[in-house]
Amino acid sequence: MKTSGSAQYTLRRVPLAVDRALRRKSRREGKSLNSAALETLIAGLHLTTEPLPYEDLSFMAGSWVEDPDFDAAIRAQDRVDAGLWG
Repeated sequence: MKTSGSAQYTLRRVPLAVDRALRRKSRREGKSLNSAALETLIAGLHLTTEPLPYEDLSFMAGSWVEDPDFDAAIRAQDRVDAGLWG
């Protein structure tokens, strides 16, 4: 990531969810926490022409496995206990 000039920041009171997400991104991409945070800020502020990575659940497509026990558990949730609605 090239910059023309830069500034030094210290961020305080970063929400734990943000910290965890940035650290996860850093580990997943093999980058420093600083790089992950800067890339996230740049993308969030729409200051880049690079497309955002597309992350979806396509890796799961076609992986469904029939499971009769699961189907029975779902059907059981559709039964109404008449004694509770007397």
